[in-house]
Amino acid sequence: MNSLSPAIGTSTIRPSTNFYGDHELLLISSVKLIKLSPPLTCRKMRMRVVAQAKSAVVVSNNIDFSDPEWKVKYQREFEARFNIPHITDVFPDAVSYPSTFCLKMRTPVTEDFAQGYPSDEEWHGYINNNDRVLLKTINYSSPTSAGAECIDPDCTWVEQWVHRAGPREKTYFKPEEVKAAIVTCGGLCPGLNDVIRQIVITLEIYGVKQIVGIPFGYRGFSNEELAEMPLSRKVVQNIHLSGGSLLGVSRGGPKVSDIVDSIQERGINMLFVLGGNGTHAGANAIHDECRRRRMQVAVVGVPKTIDNDIMLMDKTFGFDTAVEEAQRAINSAYIEAHSAYHGIGIVKLMGRSSGFIAMHASLASGQIDICLIPEVPFNLHGPHGVLQHLKYLLETKGSAVVCVAEGAGQDFLEKTNAKDASGNAVLGDIGVHIQQQIKKYFKEFGVTTDVKYIDPTYMIRACRANASDGILCTVLGQNAVHGAFAGFSGITVGICNTHYVYFPIPEVIAQPKVVDPNSRMWHRCLTSTGQPDFL
Repeated sequence: MNSLSPAIGTSTIRPSTNFYGDHELLLISSVKLIKLSPPLTCRKMRMRVVAQAKSAVVVSNNIDFSDPEWKVKYQREFEARFNIPHITDVFPDAVSYPSTFCLKMRTPVTEDFAQGYPSDEEWHGYINNNDRVLLKTINYSSPTSAGAECIDPDCTWVEQWVHRAGPREKTYFKPEEVKAAIVTCGGLCPGLNDVIRQIVITLEIYGVKQIVGIPFGYRGFSNEELAEMPLSRKVVQNIHLSGGSLLGVSRGGPKVSDIVDSIQERGINMLFVLGGNGTHAGANAIHDECRRRRMQVAVVGVPKTIDNDIMLMDKTFGFDTAVEEAQRAINSAYIEAHSAYHGIGIVKLMGRSSGFIAMHASLASGQIDICLIPEVPFNLHGPHGVLQHLKYLLETKGSAVVCVAEGAGQDFLEKTNAKDASGNAVLGDIGVHIQQQIKKYFKEFGVTTDVKYIDPTYMIRACRANASDGILCTVLGQNAVHGAFAGFSGITVGICNTHYVYFPIPEVIAQPKVVDPNSRMWHRCLTSTGQPDFL
């Protein structure tokens, strides 16, 4: 579809890849604490990783750091970029109403809408529109600090504030006039049903009576055979107890103009879109088209990807569950390898362009000897290659377990021009390739090996959300509804430094989030596996 256009181009200031830390200033809430760290004694890496874009610090190429006012100008530019669109931008005379969301009294909203919930005293549960959350909380003292994200060569501390999520005292929709729709796009992900459930429940608490689900992603807007599904608390009460999506999922879809035509015909004025980067690009295009047509529609995204590859957020829902489910495959590979003579277990996990699942699963299991991710290049052969290290592991400990992300090592495989429905290149199977190379390598040495390859792939995303993701999904669903009623549109909700915030969609889809090879988390993974540099 034409909404899934290439990501917005950006320019980033990259940190150095030196691994020696200095003192760093940690900002916890509003309290600044000085943390003095001794020099790190980690080994010097032989490889030179081409650092991929990971930072939220996106700056213009024309910043003049010799200008004494550059910091103030940058902060103003940042504030303008992260200002979230509101209905009053297009409809300055839009009428606001007292919120019908108040936990002081649980009386249902009446049909005549009598100024919201009655209460004898003011309820202090609303979020002020001027509330902000810090996007970055570490003041790096030097570009050579591990994981440093710097704007200028001196690594100057620049405050970057984003909008706090939550219920507002004033809303811009009357509940009895709302028709809300929910759509789930892309692939499956643990927690989809949890988010759907919580959106429906919160909408009903506001007093909304018309809630529908659009079946099978964006294509549900154009396929006449797919009828919208009426939703209520009774319908969604227990859907979180199983995986998948009550509404079904699919990739791709019709043109944006056709989707907006359908929204207009159906009388939808709140649209909740659950999906990843491509889905959010579509949601933003829908928002823009609604504005162009001067339609008073709130379009709110909820970021969904087990790959955890959406910018600016601590994590996306489904990620924790996927990492937990991956433990089963890793443990099986470990048992197979540990129980065999010269046993080697290989586990391939999801991660097309980012290795977050593989990295975190390796850290969590404590059973991985080699972790391979797309962000860090490696050699299979040669004196510093993966195969040579496997030989060393068999000689010293008798077995080994390898965890590889699906997007790692694609340079070793034959390229194809095949694309999936979302426009992503179809990847070769790096797990099978590594398995074949291992067998061939040890056969040349006359060494007997027992290689087991486990590919859980879709198993880690087709399950019910765990407790951690269940909580995250619940709060994301609630805040999506709060944002829509507050009049915001073209936004997505996420968790940032443990707080829930609203981001303008263009900022989170500008580029995918990837593992920083200079980050402390990747260093922790290397410490856990004990693997060398494979270059």
